[in-house]
Amino acid sequence: MKISSIPQLYRNLRRWQEILAVLRRYGLADWLSQLKYDFIRDWIKDEAGVPLASYSRETRIRMALTELGPTFIKLGQVLSLRPDLVGPTLAAELSRLQSKVPADPPDTVRQTVETELGQPLEEVFAEFDFEAIASASIGQVHRARLKSGPEVVVKVQHAGIQRKVREDLEILAGLAVLAEHIPDFAVWKPRVLVEQLARSLRRELNFSREMINLQLFRRQFKDRGDLVIPEPFPEYSTARMLIMEYVPGQPVDEFAREHRGQIDRPVREHLVRLAAEVYVDMVFVHGVYHADPHPGNVVVVDPQRLGLLDFGMVGRIDDRLRENIEEMLIAVGSQDVQLLTILIKRVGNVPPRLDEAALAIDVADFVAIYGSQPLESFDLAGALYDMTDIMHRHQISLPPQTSLLIKMLITLEGTLHLLSPKFSLLEFMQPFFRKMWWRRISPRRQTKRLRRLYLELDALVERLPGQISSILQLVQEGRLDVHLAHKGLSPSVNRIVLGILVSSIFLGSSLLLAFKVPPVLFPQPTWLGLERLSVFGLIGYAISILAGLRLIRAIYRSGHLDRSDID
Repeated sequence: MKISSIPQLYRNLRRWQEILAVLRRYGLADWLSQLKYDFIRDWIKDEAGVPLASYSRETRIRMALTELGPTFIKLGQVLSLRPDLVGPTLAAELSRLQSKVPADPPDTVRQTVETELGQPLEEVFAEFDFEAIASASIGQVHRARLKSGPEVVVKVQHAGIQRKVREDLEILAGLAVLAEHIPDFAVWKPRVLVEQLARSLRRELNFSREMINLQLFRRQFKDRGDLVIPEPFPEYSTARMLIMEYVPGQPVDEFAREHRGQIDRPVREHLVRLAAEVYVDMVFVHGVYHADPHPGNVVVVDPQRLGLLDFGMVGRIDDRLRENIEEMLIAVGSQDVQLLTILIKRVGNVPPRLDEAALAIDVADFVAIYGSQPLESFDLAGALYDMTDIMHRHQISLPPQTSLLIKMLITLEGTLHLLSPKFSLLEFMQPFFRKMWWRRISPRRQTKRLRRLYLELDALVERLPGQISSILQLVQEGRLDVHLAHKGLSPSVNRIVLGILVSSIFLGSSLLLAFKVPPVLFPQPTWLGLERLSVFGLIGYAISILAGLRLIRAIYRSGHLDRSDID
């Protein structure tokens, strides 16, 4: 531990104790669930009185993160976007995390709003409802009406949330360093995840980014009268407070429950095709998409219009990722196992010791299941789920933007199925894929690619002679160093050194005993003829025997004691 980290550890000591207490309490259930004595297992229960040991490991992880508060809930939500790392089962469980944080009292809300406005609340708002209509981990939302007339919603950060998040991130960074040394957790890349979480939280703590996202999507869809995106009010908004237009409407899940009859089917079909068209347009035309289309964020304004809420999470997709998606779908449709395997390795970060034969078998099973499904009944969510499961098993991690896109597509299909259970998102996307294919082979696109290739080659040709000259200069001056890295060699070298050392001590002790080097034991002949035994020789014998036994035990435990073990 660095000396500079001691004040930080002391400052967060109480929070460390809370976190470790919760983790220990939920972790005990792993041991309790293996006991045969119910009265012992039932000692530890949740708030509803249900023994923790009766829950699955994934459920207990979600419960522990919920109890630990906003930062850890966000950590769980980040992990839910990475089924390639944590596995689809845990990712699905973590996607259920809800931030049910108590709302700040009215006096605190008033103080925050007036601090951000720099003036009394009544100078800006004609009406302000201090009872929050929603309260999440970062902030809470209030209905209000501006003096200029429009109805708005005011999103306000919780008081003290930035300090709490900063403390929790410091603790998570320390836990991530420890987790890197635990094999079961190291495959999750804890430090990378914590860095990703920190970036995500910093973005969410700055409401100005969400305001920019609102302005971007309003510009992109300004010509669509059937899509409503809230208008922000930049003159009143700050990093800790966002004021935007109130969008009246009914969440998709509530609308679906109330409109189940056949008479409402044309309306539901129109709305589901509208939502699909908007999201496909975001992904395959604009390359920027609303990344959290759960039923609460998609509202039905009227039978002809939809509204989108909460633009705090936005994903971006580049041309290369779009092309990879198209090629993957083509590989699945044509049942080309080899091409799909190559694309998986191209998209993901492949571990050094990938079992390519096992991966090919899993991909072949995947293609056999989904390659023959008709488009109108293709299970897109199931296909994405199984694909991420394959990547998780083979420790192939995806770039964050790819994981976010997969999560968005799965969530979107679930939301669309609330309106129309038989709707196939993949079938709807086919015309867009054809357009993208023609765009890829268009002369304009090929010209752009050739121009980019020319610029890269031109830069390479310009740099290459100088780099070669530098290398030759190092060779001539004798300053060219070659560094070799080895893995798994240190234990073997240590054993060789220890063996040589044991042999030297044994040989030296034998010489001391043979020449009866003083001090000696038994100056006169005694039992069994023992006489004039060198004390240092006996000590050396004892040390060499103990060290030799330790060496043999280490070799035996490594499983390479003889040739048969190696083979």
